[in-house]
Amino acid sequence: MARPAGMIGPPPAAGASLASDDPRYTAAEFPPNKLLYLVQLADARGIDSRPWFAGLALNRAQIADPALRVSYRQAGSFVRRALQALDVPDAGLRIGREGTIGGFGLLGLAMMTSRTLGDAMFAGIAHHKICGCLLDVGVEPVGEREVALVAWPRFGDTELMPFFCEELFASCLMIARELVGPELRPLRVELAYPQPAYAAEYATLFECAVRFGATRNRLVLDAQWLARPLPGYNPLTAKQALALCAQQRTPDGGEPHQEIVAAVERLLRSQLPQQPKLNDVARTLNLSERSLRRKLAESGRIFREIHDRVRAERALQLLQAGTLSVAQVGNEVGFSDPREFRRAFKRWTGMPPQDARRATA
Repeated sequence: MARPAGMIGPPPAAGASLASDDPRYTAAEFPPNKLLYLVQLADARGIDSRPWFAGLALNRAQIADPALRVSYRQAGSFVRRALQALDVPDAGLRIGREGTIGGFGLLGLAMMTSRTLGDAMFAGIAHHKICGCLLDVGVEPVGEREVALVAWPRFGDTELMPFFCEELFASCLMIARELVGPELRPLRVELAYPQPAYAAEYATLFECAVRFGATRNRLVLDAQWLARPLPGYNPLTAKQALALCAQQRTPDGGEPHQEIVAAVERLLRSQLPQQPKLNDVARTLNLSERSLRRKLAESGRIFREIHDRVRAERALQLLQAGTLSVAQVGNEVGFSDPREFRRAFKRWTGMPPQDARRATA
């Protein structure tokens, strides 16, 4: 991939501020990586992390699920509580230092099999949300011989910027060194927040000049590093991995769900045989039935439509697997009467379950 002529990535939002009425603020589009790392840090320090989940429609077991997506509101609230309870000022650096290419999953595979370090960097930026990055990121040239990874806070959220920048820049450095060797050193790191008491740890980790109180957050490299070939280059694997990364960005082929819709879907999937009702789901989410109806309506959804779609998806998966009878599939999605299941499945999909099974035979 050629070096960019200009900025790659979103421009910083001028005068952005946290706004609960911005649909992007509650869009469930981020894996819970950061949440899981913080819980693990709490475990190591003997700290109870359960209070961090209050009011977020999440629990500890769910954040270990790679299919889970959380909103910025959920993640930001969780991180604030965690940092306050942990009292570990350099938590971002600690987590970032543990970064490995394997921890990036499919994105790590795409980066590892890229042709050059530059290709790997641009792949990482294009798909940064699927590894749980809660900053907006981009790449920009700096003069003739330098290139910078740039990061901005989302929604003007400067309070969490130090933690997010530490984790992002530290993990990116660890992964880059894993790809091309430990000799890689940034030219400098510029950070748009005041110098912390543990600033010496930055210099030890990055092995370059670190400047606080800058106008933006940048990790600056010699542009020659972008052309460094990678030993794991495999064009077919890289292409396949990038295609799967693109699917992970929008699992339904469209916009990410609002967090309330995602929470309802998670509960329904885990309890389909029990046929959970709206009031059961509301109670589990610590909401009144009326509040849940209102929140779903604000997201343009109704409970029955979500329930039917989740049941249809699960039934189709089981039919395609071919190990259960039609009656058993119906029972798995909450129907004790096979005839009711057949009628419902035809209403959902336009075909009887037997035809859906034959279509994949």
